[in-house]
Amino acid sequence: MKLLMHEVLQKVSNAKTKKEKIALLEKFNTPALRMLFIINFDDSVVSLLPPGKVPYQPNDAPVGTEHTNLQREARLLHHFFKGGSNVGQKKRETMFIQMLEGLSAGEAEVLCLAKDKQVGKRWKITKATVTEAFPQIEWGGRS
Repeated sequence: MKLLMHEVLQKVSNAKTKKEKIALLEKFNTPALRMLFIINFDDSVVSLLPPGKVPYQPNDAPVGTEHTNLQREARLLHHFFKGGSNVGQKKRETMFIQMLEGLSAGEAEVLCLAKDKQVGKRWKITKATVTEAFPQIEWGGRS
């Protein structure tokens, strides 16, 4: 079974050394995971969503039975950041809430934290570690 995004982040966070963290990031490498780190750590990625707590109803379906996951929804994340798409603000916020409500509670938390660039405060993962694990990520110049 594939791990959900919050499970990957927890495994990496629990690793004792930077070397172990990098190995785990490389093992669980997906475009969606890299996109999440870019959203979180790249200062040129600017959220078009209001900062702070999002007023959504967490999905209480058992993990694994939810409607969707971040791996699948990653293709829609561009709508929520500067330069990504030209949808109206009300529609953008509604789309974000609908996405969160379709995700497991853990994955919704990951996305909310990434939007506010707070993933590193919840899980012990740094930009330096991500950069070492994914040298193909080019930081900056996204907005």
